[in-house]
This record gives sequence, structure tokens and C-alpha cells, in this order.
Amino acid sequence: MLYLHLFWLAKTMTKPQSSSEGISRRKFIQYSSLAVGSGIVAACSSGSSTQSVDLGENPIKVGVMYSTTGTIAIVEKSLQDATFLAIEQINSGTGPWEGNGEGIAGRKIQKVVVNPDSNWDLYNQMSKRLIDEDKVVCVLGCYTSASRKSVLPVFEDKDAILYYPVYYEGNECSSNVFYTGAAPNQQITDSIPYCHKNFGPKGFFIGSDYIYPKESNRIAKAELEKIGGKVVGDEYAALGTTEFITIINKIKAAKPDFVLSNLVGDSIPAFYRQFKDAGITADKMPIMAYPTTEEEIQAMGPEYSSGHYTSFNYFQTVDTPENKLFVEQFKEMFGGNRVTNGVMEAAYLQTFFMAQAMKKILDEGGELNTGTIREATRGQEFNAPQGKVKIDPENYHTYLYSRIGKWKEDGQAEIVFSTDAAVKPIAWSQTLYKGRTCVHPTPDTRVDPTVETGKDLEPKYLS
Repeated sequence: MLYLHLFWLAKTMTKPQSSSEGISRRKFIQYSSLAVGSGIVAACSSGSSTQSVDLGENPIKVGVMYSTTGTIAIVEKSLQDATFLAIEQINSGTGPWEGNGEGIAGRKIQKVVVNPDSNWDLYNQMSKRLIDEDKVVCVLGCYTSASRKSVLPVFEDKDAILYYPVYYEGNECSSNVFYTGAAPNQQITDSIPYCHKNFGPKGFFIGSDYIYPKESNRIAKAELEKIGGKVVGDEYAALGTTEFITIINKIKAAKPDFVLSNLVGDSIPAFYRQFKDAGITADKMPIMAYPTTEEEIQAMGPEYSSGHYTSFNYFQTVDTPENKLFVEQFKEMFGGNRVTNGVMEAAYLQTFFMAQAMKKILDEGGELNTGTIREATRGQEFNAPQGKVKIDPENYHTYLYSRIGKWKEDGQAEIVFSTDAAVKPIAWSQTLYKGRTCVHPTPDTRVDPTVETGKDLEPKYLS
């Protein structure tokens, strides 16, 4: 079927297109060559070459859309791996799916796998193909907010479901997305006061140059100023940048108490290495990061991250029985040298949210479609590696733990802060948009879910 996908790409060349509408002839040649060489546009009839169980009759087609090449592949490949592990366990009736039989009510999941090559235009085009041509019932995928924003109009226009597993800047609430990564109140709200209290009031903010880092830093700035702190620098680098000497010199000149990093992808190892090589030590100027996980630390070498911090919902060192099994089973499938991380854990748990919703529908004699999957997913609970989590039935975000880890010399995190239970997600930053929240009606009629309460929203925890 590869030639069909090359033909599909070729069809985009029949009329002139801007960079936001499609791909140029030069890009087509680049991507089609990659497709032949590495399966960049791979979606064969059996789901993918990694399908390891007999799918039987009437499998459930699910799209898997992560970049395994390009600047974001350093972490996005791990999301695909975690998704593959979850699907393997569901299809074989093992792991957390033990006791449910093989598959979902006897039907196996058929993976339809695409690789957008860290290119936002390809996310958009591949999501259309997954929905229109491959006829998947939903899609698991995307990493950056740029890719999510690229595909969001597609899912909303076609009324399809995307499960999105990544921490993000918030200020969004769609009837067509289930957000299983952290909202700002589950990552920024605790980490900024921690920095202010433990490091000092002055922060220097950096990030990759696109929507997530800029919006997250805007929220973090408001949180820091609210408690009497100050941002003494705010710098952004193009996605994929690996040269940071100029920014590091600006950091030195500004003399902050801490650095807040929202760099992503290949930029992370490069920055940390150059930061240390410039003579800046973690005990004098610690980095608090959101995107930096075990995956990037393994790539850079733990000696460059030791003493710095990450705010995340999950670390490989989380002490739960579910996490011990998750780490063991992941390493067994992908290699003992691999590490787990927060975004892959979200990709893993959302696959079980999806499967539980589908099982509920099929057990009740219903049909799998966008409407039934949407209603069955809201309110789903799961004993995830990080602890018990839940899809908020009102705003489609996920109750998650808030944690802060301090990186050790072995590349693992010492958890220095953790909530006792999963925190209710709030889609809109309350520091910037006081009292704005999101409530989808039941059943979801896809009307504007934005609600103004006029009051502060109190933090709630999953009981």
C-alpha cells in the first residue's frame, strides 16, 4: 500500500500551496524518498510491521500518529513505543488488561501507524488520511502544541476523536480532544512557588519558538509576579536549535536565581551541555524544566542534568506497584537500556482509557463511533503507573499528580514534591483568566464549553 500513500502525497502537488496548506515539490521528493527508505508514511493492512498478534476478524482500526524522525523524535518515539506496549497488552489480555480477555470484547486493535517527520503540515494531512481513507475510529497522537493546533481543525471539522498525551499550555477545551497530559495547574502552579521559595525571586525564562513554550512562560511569569518574583530575561530559539552560547551569555549577565526551560526536542541536550560547559553549576543557578524527561537526560548524559529539576506528573522512580510493572514490561519489550518518562506514561494510560471506553460500548451492544466513544471516555478511571487517574467528565482533561523531581547522577529523579492524590485539571490558567473554566454538556452537543464563574477555582483532588 505504500504506493497509494505516495500517490496521496503526489495529489497535494496538483495546485500551488502555501506552507500552511500542503507540501512543496521539494518536500514531496524528500518525504517520498524517506517513505521508501524507512516507512515514514506506513499504514499497511495489518496495522504496522510491529503487530505481533493475530488480529482475527473485525479488528478495531486506531490511528497512531507520532514522529519517529526529525527534531522531536528524541522523545516522540517513546510515546509510540508506550502506545505499542499498551495495544500489545490489550490485544493479548496481559498487563493492566489481564482479566478482560484478548482484545476489546473479543475484537483486536489494528494499529494504523503514520510518521509525520516532525513536520506540522504532515500532521494535518496525515490526520485527514487516517480519518477519511483509513477509516480509523479515533487517533492516539501528537506531541507539540504546534502539531495539535495543526490537526485540531481536522478533528473538529470531521467530528473525530484525538487522544492527546502531552502537558500543554491550556486555554483550550475541545469536544474532539481528550487531554491526558498536564494542564497548567498540574505543572506550572506548583513549580513556580517552589522555585521562588527554594532558589530565589528572579527567573530567566527560555523556550523553543512556538506556542507551547511562549504561552507556558507567559503563565509562569504571571505566577511568579503574583508572589513577588521577577522575570529578568525571556529568550526563544527556533525549534531544533543546538547553539545556545548567545542565550547562555545573556543568562550570565542577568544573574537570575533560576532558569525556567521550555526547550523541546534536540535543543534540550544541547542547552544542558553548553550550560555546564559555560561553568554554570546547578547549585548556583538551577534549571527548572517542563519538557526535560529521562529520555533527554539519557541522550545528554546525566552528568549534565544532575542537580537540576523537572516538574512532571510521572517519573520512572514513582513508587507504585503499577509503575514497577510498567517499567519492567516496557524494558522487556524495548530493551533493558531504555528509560520511561512522563509523556510516554500519558500515552500509555490514554490507550487504556480508550480501550475501557470501547469495551463499555461493545459490552452494552453499542457501535463504535465518535459520539459513543466521546461519551464513554468521559469519567473513565485507571490505575496508572503514576497512581489513580481519571478523565474529568466535564472538561475532558485528566486528573493527574503534580510532582517535582531533582535529577541525580544516575539520570533518575529524586521526587522532592508530590501531591497526595491526582489534581483536578483546570483548562484555563486562573492567573490569567480568573474564573474561566470549561464544561461540556451531557450528551456533548459540541457547543462552546467556556464558562465564566466569576470566582477563584479551588484545587480538588481525586478521592
